[in-house]
Amino acid sequence: MPSFDVVSEVDVQEVRNAVDQAAREVANRFDFKGTDSTIEFADDVIAMESASDDRLAALRVVLEEKLVKRKVSLKSVDYGEVEDATKGRARQKANLQAGIASDKAKELNKFIKGLGIKGIQSQTQGEQLRVTGKKRDSLQEVIAALKEGDFDLPLQFNNFRD
Repeated sequence: MPSFDVVSEVDVQEVRNAVDQAAREVANRFDFKGTDSTIEFADDVIAMESASDDRLAALRVVLEEKLVKRKVSLKSVDYGEVEDATKGRARQKANLQAGIASDKAKELNKFIKGLGIKGIQSQTQGEQLRVTGKKRDSLQEVIAALKEGDFDLPLQFNNFRD
């Protein structure tokens, strides 16, 4: 029976490269001179700090540009609250979202069932979703519908088998 897996993965090496590029650009840009802006990546968390909220927002834009160039989906980055640091500085952390959480998996299952395509079944397997069906065309319809849907996380489709 044909099947495929729906997963949400992030290439950590590409994120690390994007953060390094952003840090180099911030060190060289004139508008960041004297702000002591920093951006670091460790343990799936991106930590940003700058002299003010507007410089922090500019730092975030630089990071997002680098992530997009490296084909990392911005949906996989979950920004935290902007915190006040010492001496009037601003700090923000961004977590990477990888895997499909159980509540999102339920939402995806419900969406797939709601499509009403005959012979399609979906089940949660850990942090991924396995979709099976009788016909290959039906599975391709499900993939197209999932690509158009907005689920606030990047979806990839693996292990397509006939």
